[in-house]
Amino acid sequence: MEKLTEDQINTKLQSLEGWTYAKEAIHTSFKFENFKDAFTVMARIAFEAEALQHHPNWANVYNELEISLSTHDAGGVTEKDFEMAKAIEDIVEAK
Repeated sequence: MEKLTEDQINTKLQSLEGWTYAKEAIHTSFKFENFKDAFTVMARIAFEAEALQHHPNWANVYNELEISLSTHDAGGVTEKDFEMAKAIEDIVEAK
């Protein structure tokens, strides 16, 4: 998988609300009503991550979830990260 340029990344980010680019990764955060809702979404994302064989760096504190995506083998952001970001957006919107 080929690493995207910063211009390519910024163009693709325009289609993802709330995502930013920094430190060779794309980042977002979500706030849920409670821990159970946050954890439910995390579990659904985990199944999708396994299916795509692309796993996020993430942190959860109570009802907040922070996610960073990068393709370690490429040393930065690739199409694979945007595919995973779109899947995450679909999961969160379905909630």
